[in-house]
Amino acid sequence: MKIAIFHSFLDNIGGSEILTLHLARGLGADIYTTNINEDNIKKMGFNDLLEKRKIKSIGKVPIQAPFRQQAVFMKFRKLNLSGKYDFYIISGDWAIGAAVNNKPNMEYFHSPLNEVWAFRDELQKSLPFWKKPIYLAWTEITRFFYKRYFKHVQKKICNSQNTFNRIKKYLHYDAKIIYPPVDISKYQSGKSEDFWLSVNRLLPHKRVEIQLEAFSDLSGENLVIIGSYEKKVKHFEEYVKSLNEIVSSNVKFLSWVDDKALAKFYSQCKGFITTAEDEDFGMTAIEAMAAGKPVIAPNDGGYKESLLNEKTGILIDNINPDKIVKAVKKIEAELKENPRKYEKACKKQAEKFDVKNFIKKIKEEIER
Repeated sequence: MKIAIFHSFLDNIGGSEILTLHLARGLGADIYTTNINEDNIKKMGFNDLLEKRKIKSIGKVPIQAPFRQQAVFMKFRKLNLSGKYDFYIISGDWAIGAAVNNKPNMEYFHSPLNEVWAFRDELQKSLPFWKKPIYLAWTEITRFFYKRYFKHVQKKICNSQNTFNRIKKYLHYDAKIIYPPVDISKYQSGKSEDFWLSVNRLLPHKRVEIQLEAFSDLSGENLVIIGSYEKKVKHFEEYVKSLNEIVSSNVKFLSWVDDKALAKFYSQCKGFITTAEDEDFGMTAIEAMAAGKPVIAPNDGGYKESLLNEKTGILIDNINPDKIVKAVKKIEAELKENPRKYEKACKKQAEKFDVKNFIKKIKEEIER
């Protein structure tokens, strides 16, 4: 069966992009996207897809939001590959317009356009007063067209109960949940070095400043933050600038590293910290657990599904710097008594999300 996958852009590689690359590899599918950064794709271990020419661009789009998203929205609405493939999968939420001309199809929802629904109120508060009405008008227009395109999606799958709830709330539909994949074979437990780890895009809703404030009070601890952002995008650059103004000497920032180096960081860290607000699912927490490492995370969004219980780390209600400090100290004390306290439970939890299980479930849905 010939399958095409549609994804918004593959220049800044995060969780949804990695899932799309896993889908293409597991299904032998072609990916149609806009902007492509081959170096980042290679770093994440998917050079085989480039060598086989499985990743194709339908044209570049601007870097700046919202022109970037709007251009993707329009390009995929015009895309028509009807008859060239047997089945079509949409795996980038801004690519939903491709459902109109390309059938039979299904969509894997990472979240129904957070900029337009879930995070709209928060985003508009951060804008200058004169931009707010423009932004709100843009979101209303985008909602109108998104709902029209949504009706053309024939099979609807989502990545978590959290995303299920958003689709139910905003689009009044019950999607099927299939959790996203992690290639757990990449991650091994190793002897812990003297640092904690954080892996995330440097975006405001990741709330990295909470981590920085916590570690300014944890002078005996070190934190490595691995993450990138879309450069030349003003509000992203302003956020990163604000982080650099409060970073302390025990915190080290790194850009995205290749998949082997990333696996080594997971293997050698004491534990993993994330502060993302209402995260869609949280694949980095699964990666950390695959390496047998405990996770400190907010008790909301997808983390409530991926971590589940205290045997794999600590979920924090209304997360703040003081609570992170307490959690770090608690886990530190436990690991001193038993360095492998969390390892077995973390690995067992991560196995539930292995990429082999994910591809098997997706294939079953295609066959149906």
